[in-house]
Amino acid sequence: MMPSFHQLRRLKPTTALIALIIFILNNLQSIHATTTTTKMAAAATTNQANNPQSCTNPTKFDFLNDLRSKYPHQPVFLQAVEEMALSIEPLFSDPINGNFYKKAFLYLTEPERTISFHVPWMDDQGVQHVNRGWRVEFSSALGPYKGGLRFHPTVDDGILKFLGFEQIFKNSLTGLPLGGGKGGSDFNPKGKSEGEIRRFCESFMTELCRYIDASTDVPAGDIGVGGREIGYMYGTYKRLANKHGEGVLTGKSPLFGGIHLRPEATGFGTVYMAQHAIEDKLKRSLEGTRCAVSGSGNVAQFASKMLIQLGAKVVCVSDSNGVLVFEEGMTNSDLEQIILAKTVERARLSALETRVSGKYIPDHSPWTLPTLNVDFAFPCATQNEIDGKGANLLIQKGAMGVFEGANLPVTTEGQEVLRAHRDVLYIPGKAANAGGVGVSGLEMSQNASRTYWKREKVDAMLKDMMAGIYQQMKDNAGEDGTLEEGCNRAGFLKVAQALKELGWVY
Repeated sequence: MMPSFHQLRRLKPTTALIALIIFILNNLQSIHATTTTTKMAAAATTNQANNPQSCTNPTKFDFLNDLRSKYPHQPVFLQAVEEMALSIEPLFSDPINGNFYKKAFLYLTEPERTISFHVPWMDDQGVQHVNRGWRVEFSSALGPYKGGLRFHPTVDDGILKFLGFEQIFKNSLTGLPLGGGKGGSDFNPKGKSEGEIRRFCESFMTELCRYIDASTDVPAGDIGVGGREIGYMYGTYKRLANKHGEGVLTGKSPLFGGIHLRPEATGFGTVYMAQHAIEDKLKRSLEGTRCAVSGSGNVAQFASKMLIQLGAKVVCVSDSNGVLVFEEGMTNSDLEQIILAKTVERARLSALETRVSGKYIPDHSPWTLPTLNVDFAFPCATQNEIDGKGANLLIQKGAMGVFEGANLPVTTEGQEVLRAHRDVLYIPGKAANAGGVGVSGLEMSQNASRTYWKREKVDAMLKDMMAGIYQQMKDNAGEDGTLEEGCNRAGFLKVAQALKELGWVY
């Protein structure tokens, strides 16, 4: 207890000072503990507020409790793990192989290797900055680690673990010998000059080049990393390694080893997948249907392009500030302006209203507009963009299908809504957007054979790949299962069998 004022008055000044110092030292530990506890509680509250649909269910899947206890600070990763577990739950109850499937699943929840490093770079004013970089090499069971690089301020090891975990099963579905991985940095390309982005990419690759190889780990692009950034990084790799023509990065320009159709592959593939499902399950075509597309980056652009080619009406695209709505459908001219704004001008959609036929609505997403009628939804922006309220709104509007162009764009609550309406087609990103990594795998094969394939050949191979993925989903769904369940089951079973035959899980 601190001495009272009257007690201190009776002491000599020196003695009083010593008494106060002793009191402070004795209470520093408790003060620190209280402060730390308060900060942790605040952080937990903030984390839950920022990820309201990323909370896990601790009462289900007891064998995941150890994972939950180790990574409570990585809610989106845990969300991805638990949603996958929920989808393949019947396998865990298999009387013969149930325990093996649990062990294989747990094995796949820990990356084989996580590499972290700093990325120093200099801005145009000569000021040095330091960002963080990662490469999560998740699973090599089927082949070299394969997955994109994301440059975005929200990137951390938890986000990359979620993306890498999803990538394992996505790559499995392609039928190509590809493992799963993901990487990136918390660097924000928005507002940066060409020179700043080039210097950052050079610094990033100076460290990353130590860990990648055509037979070990082959990164590609993702959010914030397009052909420009891949070019800068590949140029740095060539200078450092003195290796040329290597399939060590995909998404390259065809001028130095890239493959035709790679920029279009994810968006085109998503639409090809939707086409298969709609024709098979609903006995109709996309022609004349109203399709809502979220995002306005690479995937959204080329999904919109293919939808327009197939006669569908693209009624919207979006960015983080609002939605550009086309009630009568986007035109090819509109799409050209959007691509110009996003790839050359680096402009927001709000700047395009006078240049396109659409109307810009700020502070909304396609999934919060109550008056926008939608037949099919193509979420192509980012994770957790359609929540339970958004999913219910789609159902109320009579939407017949959701096809994920982005990775995990539907929250846990949103997925529950979609699963409750089994007549609504729902195909997760592991299958719907696998066209991108599939064509990346073809680029690796093209590099290995030292040849170039024509655009028509690549498009035919992409269509065949998406048809094969759809058939895998359908076969594994069985009579009573959904396409979502069939997708996750097919992706997992192939990797699990590989783990068994390699002697890694037994």
